[in-house]
Amino acid sequence: MPPLPTLPGEFIESRDEVFALRSYVAALLGLESTRFPGSQPVSFKTGDLRRLENEDYWVCEKSDGIRVLVYIKYIQHSNEQEVYLIDRKNDYRRVHGLYIPHHEDPRNGLRDTLLDGELVLDVDPVTRRETLRLLAFDCLAVDGVCVMEKSLTSRYGKLQQWVLKPFAAMLKDMPALAADLPFDLKVKRMERSYSIATVLNEVIPKLQHGHDGLIYTCATTKYVVGTDTTLLKWKPPSENSVDFKLELRFPPSKTHPDGLDYYSKPTFVLLAWAGGNKYDHFDTMRISDDEWERMKETGDQFDDRVVEVVWSFAERNWKILRFRDDKKHGNHKDVVGSVIESIQDGVEVDALLQGATAVRTAWKQRESRGGNPPPHQPPPTSRAGYPPPPPSQPPASQPPIQLRWRPFSPNEYGRVSGPIMVAGMMR
Repeated sequence: MPPLPTLPGEFIESRDEVFALRSYVAALLGLESTRFPGSQPVSFKTGDLRRLENEDYWVCEKSDGIRVLVYIKYIQHSNEQEVYLIDRKNDYRRVHGLYIPHHEDPRNGLRDTLLDGELVLDVDPVTRRETLRLLAFDCLAVDGVCVMEKSLTSRYGKLQQWVLKPFAAMLKDMPALAADLPFDLKVKRMERSYSIATVLNEVIPKLQHGHDGLIYTCATTKYVVGTDTTLLKWKPPSENSVDFKLELRFPPSKTHPDGLDYYSKPTFVLLAWAGGNKYDHFDTMRISDDEWERMKETGDQFDDRVVEVVWSFAERNWKILRFRDDKKHGNHKDVVGSVIESIQDGVEVDALLQGATAVRTAWKQRESRGGNPPPHQPPPTSRAGYPPPPPSQPPASQPPIQLRWRPFSPNEYGRVSGPIMVAGMMR
């Protein structure tokens, strides 16, 4: 998988400053909690095909990057802006060089605004030049006004007209400013949900960054903090991944009863977050002796890190895709259960394409009755079908994945402790 970009900016270490910033954001949104205010999707399942027929949804590619919120804090007395990136750990980074002019008067700055987006690393296929780019796809507040209660149609329109349009006009008038930008700013392209072939055949092939599925967003609902059951994340069933906390547990030492044998292969424990600082033991991951030797050779730390894993039907085992150091915790146990269901009750891409006609018919019927307008972009065109999934993907008849919840017990094996490096591997 392509590497994740590095978050730019100055990390805010002061607890008082971070608390103040979180409080500003909460007040801007009218929230009592200062937790990360971003929404989180649920996994797409078979029943959601009917939901696409019954409700207006927009669809876009799911970028393989780092999810961030962009907080633009307006300083009225100086007509300046402070810009912060907020990651999923709810940490703040101050970035310099980004300025958004006001949509009504470019001599003034846009007032307090909170954008939702994905930070990606685009690589030009010809020159191999890398561009850090923020793909904004939603907004929670614009120009000092909370818009979370508005529909996506309204929010996306303000994102286009009040943020991107004046920003693009500024760069056109003053192109030299582009050299000092911490990242390029674009609005992610969205299509009507029945134009799935357009996304698969026209949008995705032109991407210069990685992608790992699709996001379906309801056009009529408000923005939800935390898990949003109307926000759907689609991946082919065999590619649905889970984020666990990985813990290495070494067996007791044969020579020192009170110690651990750091030179033996440990047990690889996958822990699901249960809220707060609590974890449940979900499963163990089998690692062969050869894999263990290769892992040691990397010198990477594996213990106590969040890892993204997929289920291999052929091997009946979990496989690590990558580390997710951008996340403080792995998936909550409820989310893990939902992802397992989506693997067992998943929808292949050909089913999405086959259902597009019925989705379009239902959409047009609502539109004729005064339904929601389309996204603010040219009407989509469609090409013939996206290729079906490769034969290597598991058929629906594969045996189900067993949910193996059990209380997290610290007594089965000892956790890694002691030296930073053991047998050439960071613990």
